[in-house]
Amino acid sequence: MSEIEMDNGQGQHSNRWDGYIDWRNRSAIKGRHGGMLAASFILVVEVLENLAYLANASNLVLYLSRFMHFSPSSSANIVTNFMGTAFLLALLGGFLSDAYFTTYRIYIISAMTEFLGLVILTVQAQIPSLKPPVCPLVDRNVKCEKVDRGKAIMLFTGLYLVALGVGGIKGSLPPHGAEQFDEKTLHGRKQRSTFFNYYVFSLSCGALTAVTFVVWIEDNKGWQWGFGISTATILISIPIFLLGSATYRIKIPTGSPITTIFKVLAASIYHWWISRNSSNVVSNFSTSSSYTTRAREDGEYSERKAEIETLTEDLKFLNRALMTTARQPWLKSTIKQVEEVKCVLKILPIFLSTIMLNCCLAQLSTFSIQQAATMNTKVGSFKIPPASLPVFPVLFIIILAPVYNHVIIPFSQKATNTETGITHLQRIGIGLVLSVVAMAVAALVEMKRKRVAIQSGLMDSTEPLPITFFWVAMQYVLLGSADLFSLAGMMDFFFTEAPNTIKSLATALSWASLAMGYYLSSVLVALVNRITGSFRHTPWLYARNINHDHLERFYWLMCILSGLNLLNYLFWAQRYRYRSSGNENQIVNN
Repeated sequence: MSEIEMDNGQGQHSNRWDGYIDWRNRSAIKGRHGGMLAASFILVVEVLENLAYLANASNLVLYLSRFMHFSPSSSANIVTNFMGTAFLLALLGGFLSDAYFTTYRIYIISAMTEFLGLVILTVQAQIPSLKPPVCPLVDRNVKCEKVDRGKAIMLFTGLYLVALGVGGIKGSLPPHGAEQFDEKTLHGRKQRSTFFNYYVFSLSCGALTAVTFVVWIEDNKGWQWGFGISTATILISIPIFLLGSATYRIKIPTGSPITTIFKVLAASIYHWWISRNSSNVVSNFSTSSSYTTRAREDGEYSERKAEIETLTEDLKFLNRALMTTARQPWLKSTIKQVEEVKCVLKILPIFLSTIMLNCCLAQLSTFSIQQAATMNTKVGSFKIPPASLPVFPVLFIIILAPVYNHVIIPFSQKATNTETGITHLQRIGIGLVLSVVAMAVAALVEMKRKRVAIQSGLMDSTEPLPITFFWVAMQYVLLGSADLFSLAGMMDFFFTEAPNTIKSLATALSWASLAMGYYLSSVLVALVNRITGSFRHTPWLYARNINHDHLERFYWLMCILSGLNLLNYLFWAQRYRYRSSGNENQIVNN
């Protein structure tokens, strides 16, 4: 009888997802938890979340300049700092999800935080006494009253509560979706790749509504309505997320991965320093590639197939962490820990190479909108708000994402006879190439726009220039295409290549790259203004009227920097070797 009970226990245990629980902290069950149904709730939630965020972020530069009376460059920097902070905080959301909480809990907390921030912004936009006095028509010689300290505190409190909430959501929602699939099977990995493609598709669906309907509401009915719609949208997303609770499988937090990383680095440095200063170092360290360790499964009824970790020759300096000494036994690391740290360090050059691409994308939320605001935005009798320009790349992505997933990927898989077809690094590389082309196009378009302004005698006028805003749309389409290739590629790459203990944090690197791109944009604008201001009476990007700026020169600078960054990326990508995770055929020459 006891043997039968033992067999039943083993059967029940083998039917569980090891390392995962459900929303009630019970063991997650195969066939009941996870899969595409669970991920579908996450995709729907992302449509609503991105709508709430992008509806304001895409048009925020005009709100700050027209209603809060910041200068164009100050407005651009405030927007880039706000968006940069939001995406950088995704690292915090990912870290907390991996270490202490779960992606499930972090999303709920973050959504409520964003909701609170939007309520504050809605109230300020609704009540005139909480904003500066209305300013007359734009005139280079008239200085409008800026927002005072108390009102500014309210503005930035609302903005950065939204940023905190957005960061937590971006750091928890994508890995929560990716965790629904079994990466040990080919079918599970294919479904996860499909999820990331449709995650970008969902981002675009939310963005489409944001930059069309909501932006039109903001420009024609008032910003209080725009903020109000965003507030209602993020509130609605919470119960929709909770509806999928019964289907989610939730990864159990494993403690701080940062501790392991610093321990391995500290041990490597310590043993290197000791070896330099002493010739009698006692250790049992071996660099043989056959040096292995066996991972064991904690469980009463089953014994999982042992995992073998092999010490690699990459980043040999870290192998010193395996040395043992009587002085510092707490520094001793396992081969598994050393190899995980190697994985993290090897993806960092790829991560750093994507920052410049996102610096280019930052221009779509700042100077590109200000360009379009001076141009003819009418299509027939309908006037399109400048902040709705992102509709062009958004529509392109909505069309291209399914085509890419269902046509391009299967074709490339057959052509290359590999699991992924187009590798993650190739996708990112395509995005970097498109960013270089986009900046060159942006510079040429700005030269044409200024030439029309001079020839028409409208340099100091607020009237629309006799040139259609479709010229600016070209850089939006190019950068939008770059975003499609790079974002999905980065998220899938970081999630796949990262150790299991830091997958949420690694996925958040995609957003951190975007954040650093926005920060770099702010630094470049400030640096360019300081340098050009020291040689000229007026900096390139400081006039209240964009017609008197030298935006085309800034775009050429961005093009050159993007080209140099592409060369740097190719250097690292050609030397990268994919980590084996059950898909050895993915280890190909990039």
